[in-house]
Amino acid sequence: MTTTQPASLTASRVAIVGLGLMGGSLALRLRGRCRELLAADPDQVTRQLARQLGVLDHVAADAAEILPQADLVVLAAPVRAILDLIYRLPSMLPVSPTGQRITVIDLGSTKTEICQAYEGLPTHFDPLGGHPMCGKERSGLEHADGDLYQGAVFNLTALERTSPAARGMAMQLVEALGAFPLWLDAHTHDRWAAATSHLPYLLSVALALATPSEAAPLVGPGFRSTSRLASSSPGMMSDILYTNRDNTLLAFDRFRTQMDALEAALRDMDEAAMTSSLNQAVEARGLLLGEEQS
Repeated sequence: MTTTQPASLTASRVAIVGLGLMGGSLALRLRGRCRELLAADPDQVTRQLARQLGVLDHVAADAAEILPQADLVVLAAPVRAILDLIYRLPSMLPVSPTGQRITVIDLGSTKTEICQAYEGLPTHFDPLGGHPMCGKERSGLEHADGDLYQGAVFNLTALERTSPAARGMAMQLVEALGAFPLWLDAHTHDRWAAATSHLPYLLSVALALATPSEAAPLVGPGFRSTSRLASSSPGMMSDILYTNRDNTLLAFDRFRTQMDALEAALRDMDEAAMTSSLNQAVEARGLLLGEEQS
């Protein structure tokens, strides 16, 4: 029979699996806010840098080395790597060495497939999904920032099997990061994320590809801000897009409808239609960002 996990983050041993931008930033923020901070990453250079930073109590190449000591496991890897880790968790930790349930949360940008994978975990794992709405276009531990999560919305997705204790631990984690919790089911999260994150990335990519290189002298703040996401890790973004394919395609359809209308207004010299769309866009953006309209 399993016992409950520690009631507080400060009393917990936290294991971070993956020390890229998100996992590294998490480690920087959690130093001194938990009992012990452990991490695993397969990349030797990353582990060396982590040791140089001096924020971790132990760094390993294999997650199986740190899992037996953990009360809270944070999977901070690309989505498909998170899925692989979830499938491997039972073999890496067949039983709980202390008899307690181990809270598992991920930082993956899509939730449906991850939460489905969580359902197959043995009962000594107590999982829930997570996705902080923050990041940078540059990945890697060298770009980590302890304030990365500050002020960000942090999506949390509970499963039916998620215990109140795991929910409470997740809330403490979010608070420690300086973020704001938002509880959403996996399908709603993925639908909204497709519109607000995954489609904008593809639009940024398309803009970068469609802009002629000879126009470089006129690149200014507008192009830089609009194309910024195109610098994101292609491997990481490919994982996100293909694990949220249907929702992203639906977002594409809505975007294409708007682009067709704008193109028609420009082609037909329909200034009234163009002006109407531009004014509607100002209002729509203001509503999305919670800005008051003048």
